[in-house]
Amino acid sequence: MLKIGFDFIELHMAHGYLLHEFLSPLSNQREDEYGGSLENRMRFPLEIAKSVREVVEIPLFVRISATDWAKDGWDLESSIEFSKQLKLLGVDLMDVSSGGLVPYAQIDSDFGYQTYFSYKIKHEADILVSAVGLIADAYQAEHILSSKQADIVVMGRALLSDPYWCLHAAKVLNVDIDWPQQYLRAKHI
Repeated sequence: MLKIGFDFIELHMAHGYLLHEFLSPLSNQREDEYGGSLENRMRFPLEIAKSVREVVEIPLFVRISATDWAKDGWDLESSIEFSKQLKLLGVDLMDVSSGGLVPYAQIDSDFGYQTYFSYKIKHEADILVSAVGLIADAYQAEHILSSKQADIVVMGRALLSDPYWCLHAAKVLNVDIDWPQQYLRAKHI
């Protein structure tokens, strides 16, 4: 097995990147064994996941777009089936996002708008999942976890806006966590 010094690896199969293009019937117009049916469209991304799983011992995550948000595109049912197949290959967690393939997608985005996808994949594919997408509040993140909509919350924009978000969230939720030594003077402000 390969020793690389990371805690986990995430394969990006979302947001219109190459492996998402294989999955979605909107972009995959192939007529060979990698196009057409759901089984065929999943073939190359599954081969990639299998190859990576064979050489790494650390947890393997896969980021997907649960839906293209477009008619006749990749959808939640396909994502559930894909997640089941990935679990059989030893994938540890599905990082569930959405969209990114076509510019005309009609995305219904509001706070936590993708947690429904995480919940469905978690419970129907029986695999660990992350929730992402406009999660900005400590109570919101805690609710997602405590209501079992996801196993972890992954954040981007909120952390860009507030690099100390985790420290602030712990304070709001009344959880005592270790602070970096350099910041201890500000812990009780």
